Amino acid sequence: MTDPLIPEKSNTSASPDPAHSPGWERATLEKLAFASLNEQRLARRWRNFVRLTWLAFFVLLAWFWMGRSSPSQDVSAPHTAVVAIKGEIASGAEASAELIVAALRSAFEDNGAKAVVLLINSPGGSPVQAGIINDEIKRLKALHQKPVYAVVEESCASAAYYIAVAADKIFVDKASIVGSIGVLMDSFGFTDLMSKLGVERRLMIAGENKGFLDPFSPQSESQRVFAQAMLDQIHQQFITVVKEGRGTRLKETPETFSGLFWSGQQAIELGLADQLGNLDYVAREVVKAEKIIDYTQRENVAERLVKRFGAAMGEGAVHALKTIPAIQ
Repeated sequence: MTDPLIPEKSNTSASPDPAHSPGWERATLEKLAFASLNEQRLARRWRNFVRLTWLAFFVLLAWFWMGRSSPSQDVSAPHTAVVAIKGEIASGAEASAELIVAALRSAFEDNGAKAVVLLINSPGGSPVQAGIINDEIKRLKALHQKPVYAVVEESCASAAYYIAVAADKIFVDKASIVGSIGVLMDSFGFTDLMSKLGVERRLMIAGENKGFLDPFSPQSESQRVFAQAMLDQIHQQFITVVKEGRGTRLKETPETFSGLFWSGQQAIELGLADQLGNLDYVAREVVKAEKIIDYTQRENVAERLVKRFGAAMGEGAVHALKTIPAIQ
């Protein structure tokens, strides 16, 4: 018989308290120690990465300055200085005003350079970049009293011709492409296609013309007139530069400034160019200095890497910081 004053023993055993289980202090200390070691290891790796990155940066910088294009020959002897203008004339390109102007200054300032030749093979590009180069050629010619000749290879069109007319003479191959004295602004309009597809354009602007030239919005007549007036003004600037550069040699026709282009032979007949001739011919027969030295400045691989280094460093730092775990 069970005594009612004595409580019965429960069959359910109580769960052990983890905080009072044997060895919990050691386990906690081990976790903290491992977390601290892991953090130190990651911090050490990050310091090593930063040091190696800076080392690589300085190596690239040294490579850039030593490898930057510059005349490697004896420039004190009489020679023909060449500055190549190839590809698209645009900011950031090899035929940018920044690189071309720097090369021109080096060529003009060298006492051994008897003349400067613009070796052109370009379809054109930015009128702003071309205008900067044209102005600098005229300034340097007046300052150093050296002749400038343009030698056209395959093409000298649009903005490239804008540069060429600053030269004293323009030499072409009979099959060169010369001219394209005009200005364009291209875009697309998708409003009808969007209407057929049931697509609604939701463009929010502050300023009634802020969406000007948006290909997904209709173009108003006032905007078209405004754009055409701007193009006409730039075109007139181009025409003025050509007339000043070519002077009485230019045999103007109704098509001269229409944007058409011609072969080298036709360009000579129209007064857009002076005579047939390549680089060797000009150096030998015109400049009378057969030795040719290239002053063209080209952006090398090291320079491109140095330019991108800052952005890469920032991205690397953010990524590394994200990978460092916090102690829980």
